[in-house]
Parts: sequence; C-alpha cells; structure tokens
Amino acid sequence: MKSLAVKPFQLLVRSQLGPLFALVVIVLLFALADRQWGSGYFLSLRNIRVLLNSTSLIAVPAFGMTLIIIASGIDLSAGTALTLCGTVLATVLKLSPVAADDPQFAAVMWKALLLTVSTGCLCGFINGGLISLTKVVPFIVTLGTMTIFLGIGQLIAKESTVYAPTENVPKWLANLCYTGPRAENYFNPGGFLPHIPTSGWIAIVLGLGVAMVLRYTVFGRNVFALGSSESTARLCGINVPWTIVSVYTLAGFFVAIGGLFYFADVKNGNPTDGSGKELEIIAAVVLGGGSLSGGRGSIPGTMIGAMIITVIRSGCHQLSIPNTYTQIIIGCIIIVAVVVDQLRHGSPEWLFRLLPSGAGDGDGG
Repeated sequence: MKSLAVKPFQLLVRSQLGPLFALVVIVLLFALADRQWGSGYFLSLRNIRVLLNSTSLIAVPAFGMTLIIIASGIDLSAGTALTLCGTVLATVLKLSPVAADDPQFAAVMWKALLLTVSTGCLCGFINGGLISLTKVVPFIVTLGTMTIFLGIGQLIAKESTVYAPTENVPKWLANLCYTGPRAENYFNPGGFLPHIPTSGWIAIVLGLGVAMVLRYTVFGRNVFALGSSESTARLCGINVPWTIVSVYTLAGFFVAIGGLFYFADVKNGNPTDGSGKELEIIAAVVLGGGSLSGGRGSIPGTMIGAMIITVIRSGCHQLSIPNTYTQIIIGCIIIVAVVVDQLRHGSPEWLFRLLPSGAGDGDGG
C-alpha cells in the first residue's frame, strides 16, 4: 500500500500548477522583503517591464530547448550559438555601406536578419546531424560544438567586441528591448494593449505558436514519443533521425531570435558573453517542469521558469544581495526542481529512509 505520508508530496509535485505556485510564492516573498528592507521598487511598473524583457531574453531560446529536452536531448551550445548569432548581426550592421535612414538600408537589414536566422538554424542542424549520424549522446556532441561556435564567433569578431554604429541600427531594433514608459512598440501601435516591451510581445506570440505545434501537430506528438522511448518511436514508424535534426534545427531558430534580442539589449556582439547562458536556458525548462529524462515539458512552464530566474535576480538586486549569493540561490532552486522531477516519477529511496518504518512499503511510486 502506498504511504499516506508520501501521497501529499506526490499530489503537490505532480500538479501542473507547481511552477506557477512557486513563482507566486517567490514574488510575494521578494515583494514583502523589498517593502521592509529595500527601496520599494520591486513591484513598480518600470521594474515589471524590466522583468518581462529579461524573461523574454531567456524564454525565447528556452522554447527551442524545451523541444530538445522533451525529445530526451540537451544542447550545451545554445549560449555560444546565441551570441554567435548576435555577433553576426552586429558585424553585418557595422559593415553596412548605408545608414538606417537610407532607403537602400532595408535590403541590408533583410540580409542581416537572414544571416542571423540562418546561423542559428545551421548551428542547430549541425548539432542534430552529428547526434543522428554518430549516435553519440547529445551532451558530448553539444559540449564540443559549444567551443566550436565560440571559436567561430571570436574569428568573426576578431577576438573583440563588435559595435555597430548607432546610425546603422534601425529604430525598431534599438527599441526592441526598451523598457521605458514611452517605447515605440510595433506590436501595440494603437496603445490598446498593456504596455510591455516589444520583446515581451514577440515572446508571447512565439510561445503560443510552439505550444500549438506541440499540442496539435503530428510533429509535436512525435517529439513527445521520441522523448518517452526512442525504440518505441521507431516501432511506431517515426523517422527518428529526421525528427532529431528537425528538433535541433528548430531550436536553432529560437536561438537566433534570442541572438537578435541579445544584440537589441546590449547593442553589440561579443561571442564570449554566451558562456553560461546555456545553463540559464536549461534551468528555465527544468524549473518549468521539464524532465531531463525526456518526454515531458511545456511552453507555459518554460516561460514561468524563465520568470522565476529573472524575479530572483531582480529581487536580490533590490535587496542589494551580492550576485554570488544570487547564483547560489538559483542553483539551490534548480536542485529542488530536479528533486521534484524525481518525485513525479515516484518517491526516491532517500525519502523512504526519512519516513517511519514501513511507510514506504508498496510500489515505491
């Protein structure tokens, strides 16, 4: 018989509302702490816009990582691929022979966007192709491509930071991540919708699109099937190599959009900025309920996971907590999320040892 002591834990962690509940608790805790010991800025409209923009910078590339993790993969190269895309964009704009106000600049901008998106998709295609052809675990393959993409970015940037002249950056791109009160928002030209950064609206639209693909398309069902059991997926007639390549290529597209956001946010391209970003992207998926063992994950959960990370960082900043402690807090929360993932699959043995004798008798689930 399953332990009555374990059931409440399982009912809590198996709920799809778990990440949302965690986010609400974290927001309330930081809001109260900021009111008591901070400046009271945490829940201001300006800081909320900053939070939404920061969430978008993590969430958009994490959409692709969600697909990969659902398919029982991993991509450690996402961070360096993202800044590689941003570096490509910055380089094209820097070398532009005309300024943004010139009528011929539209062709230059389309070229820059095409190269940026193509770079991201190519990075994903390389990852997926190597994994499919070599049968090497994704962790090792993407660990190798992580340094390869970093090296390519440094070659393009000539081991420096690429600054695009202000006159070569179009206004819509400069305002893409703007969080001020009067930003020019191309997704809300009439002012009828709530005022949030354009990056936030793009993240919402892309998130809805990916969620619909996962829920209503054959491709989405194949991704879940692949993550649940690759051998079963083969028996069901799913083209596993093609699905793997498609998942990683599509993830590369979202990495490219993340690179676009990265450039719009910092106004330059530095390949070394990508080191460590892959951990944030993966953490967003895990905190949102994605399982590193594959077969489970959701886009709303990933958005909530990205918001948890940004809320913690912002809250710690408002309370003047050093960044080193912020990293420790985020790391501890990630470990808790992994433990919760174990509880979803059934109570682990260590939990039984903490329970009274005989409490863990039964199926262990």
